[in-house]
Amino acid sequence: MRTFAISAFKAHALGVLDAVAQTGEKVLVTKRGKPLAVVGPYSEPEKTLCPGRLAGTITFAEDLVAPLDREPDLRKGHK
Repeated sequence: MRTFAISAFKAHALGVLDAVAQTGEKVLVTKRGKPLAVVGPYSEPEKTLCPGRLAGTITFAEDLVAPLDREPDLRKGHK
C-alpha cells in the first residue's frame, strides 16, 4: 500500500485516484505521519438478506380463518 502525506495527495489527487482505479491498490493518506484515510477502488456493496424486514407491514381487512360457507356480517362493514 502506497502512502501519501495529505499535502501530496491534494496536489496529485486526480492522478492517485486514476492509479487506484486502474490497479485496484489502496492508498493510505496521512496527516503529520498519522493515518487519516484509506482510498480504495469502488465496489458494489453485497446485497444481504434481512429476514423479517417486512414484519408487521401487512394487514388483513377480514378474518382469514373464518369458514368460507358462512354469510358475511354486514353490520361490521364487511362486504
